[in-house]
Amino acid sequence: MLPTAKIGPYTLPNPLIVAPMAGVTDRPFRLLCRRMGAGLAVSEMVIADSKLWHTRKSKTRMDHAGEPEPRSVQIAGGDPDMLANAARLNAESGAQIVDINMGCPAKKVCNKAAGSALMKDEGLVRDILEAVVCAVDIPVTLKMRTGWDQDNRNALTIARMAEDLGIQALAIHGRTRTDKYNGDAEYDTIADVKSRVGIPVFANGDITSPEKARRVLQHTRADGLLIGRAAQGSPWIFREILHFLETGEHLQAPSLNEVERILSEHLTALHRFYGEHMGVRIARKHVGWYMQSHDPGKQFRKCFNAINDAMEQKQSIQQYFSGLRNGEVFAA
Repeated sequence: MLPTAKIGPYTLPNPLIVAPMAGVTDRPFRLLCRRMGAGLAVSEMVIADSKLWHTRKSKTRMDHAGEPEPRSVQIAGGDPDMLANAARLNAESGAQIVDINMGCPAKKVCNKAAGSALMKDEGLVRDILEAVVCAVDIPVTLKMRTGWDQDNRNALTIARMAEDLGIQALAIHGRTRTDKYNGDAEYDTIADVKSRVGIPVFANGDITSPEKARRVLQHTRADGLLIGRAAQGSPWIFREILHFLETGEHLQAPSLNEVERILSEHLTALHRFYGEHMGVRIARKHVGWYMQSHDPGKQFRKCFNAINDAMEQKQSIQQYFSGLRNGEVFAA
């Protein structure tokens, strides 16, 4: 039985959520993952300081045209008033859920007392949560880690505080801030939080296969799962996990033809969304992820990364997959 995932008034189609990832979960990727079975896709984080929203990066991050409901926007920062204002402005621009980032371990975020660095200052956490919840009349959610370091796992303290202040759901990554993405995620802390709060809890971290998804759900009793890095280059992981959770059986892996079609459509969407100049550059990292299992020697990726023309990118993908189907080995 799949758990029923709810966030405020919204019942999600299923409990699988695309985790927000800076530089990854843009609108083309979110829409693709929703088509591939995700129940919700959270935007990459928008910086709280609205004075910086005129930049190209911020404008694209706040573009949700054509996205299915509910639209969830993540905001990041360390100033309660700025975060409250960011929540208000995003709600006015169409956000239906606002997510507060206290999970990002990146130095450039943590050095500005934002992201997971906030977990070190529980007083500031309280001020931020209270300010944002009071600023909007849409659900506010919180993404965090298990704590600051191995000796300071305060996820339960912050979770209880969040519930008291009106946060509607929690997502917890099974590592501390100092762990970054090293070692294995642990789920005992998530299970403990889930057993002690009444709001929905979503588990995150190292969910890389249908079997792992089932084990994490069974261990934590979480209301759903956030899947991030495992979806890079494999957006079909959502339908694979969903099928396995519903039936106990594995869905057949996508054929070469389908992988080519999905990748080609993703390329087209990136070129349209960003324009050819930026779209061509942003496409390179996505193609790199798609090709991890098809191009072990990285020869194709090296050639692809030298292409500066959108049509040429599409043609190179077509030629490469044609060669794969014919059993040819790519030669630079």
